[in-house]
Amino acid sequence: QVQVMQSGGGLVRAGGSLRLSCTVSGLSIENFAMGWFRQAPEKEREGISYINWNGAEKYYADSVKGRFTVSRDNRKNTLTLEMNSLKPEDTATYYCALSWQSKFSKFETVTAADFGRWGQGTQVNVSS
Repeated sequence: QVQVMQSGGGLVRAGGSLRLSCTVSGLSIENFAMGWFRQAPEKEREGISYINWNGAEKYYADSVKGRFTVSRDNRKNTLTLEMNSLKPEDTATYYCALSWQSKFSKFETVTAADFGRWGQGTQVNVSS
């Protein structure tokens, strides 16, 4: 059974940093793209970062570009999101997701439907 387990998150002041991690069990991630989504209260879930199967291509939403960094370790079956210069508007529940595709070619064409396995969600709160 494939499981996606998240860790990290928490409460931080604006300008601070947090790291989110995601470990997949039951399946090797080496052939699959992965991504991070977030959902703020009363807002739709949005994709914020994607990474192709080998980590060679990474994509970011404009709202996080230059502040967030996605990385993966296929040997450890893990995905990480480093979040710096956090802002109150980054407050949301963050989700790790495993795609059934190996790569994406363009950020704008990726949707939640491209992902088949999801983590349980991790809360990130950024105070002003």
